[in-house]
Amino acid sequence: MARMKALVLALSTAAVLMVSPAFAVQPDEVLSDGKLEARARLLSRELRCMVCQNQSIDDSDAPLARDLRILVRERLKAGDRDGQVLDFLTARYGDFVLLRPRLAWHTALLWLAPLVLLLLGAAALFAFARRHGLAARSGSSPHTAPLSAAEEARVADILRRNS
Repeated sequence: MARMKALVLALSTAAVLMVSPAFAVQPDEVLSDGKLEARARLLSRELRCMVCQNQSIDDSDAPLARDLRILVRERLKAGDRDGQVLDFLTARYGDFVLLRPRLAWHTALLWLAPLVLLLLGAAALFAFARRHGLAARSGSSPHTAPLSAAEEARVADILRRNS
């Protein structure tokens, strides 16, 4: 039992030591004003690293991500609002820089495609279920003939014997 506890403790310690948080934001990037730094971190989480593409600039160690983090902080120190910072970066890099693109006419397909695909899938599933008689049945199905008198008598006899 003592060996088992020691093994569990050793494995737990190893697991904790293997997990290391990613610190992409370097200490020299951090703003002294806590409120501005919090805004910068929130904005950095919304911006895509143009090198990594599936990471925010807040999580990326790429040199371009560092440059963008610094640029965000400079814009905030200059007095820009969050929307102005995002507008500046989208004007410079396009909507691709946003991890969550804005809803606009040119991004409508991006936002509406999942809903359209879901509706098409539901319609196809409904059509398949109706075609193959998988829909809920009330009474007799149009594909089956009613029982004859002999068949009804046999069913009644089987039910009597099993009761």
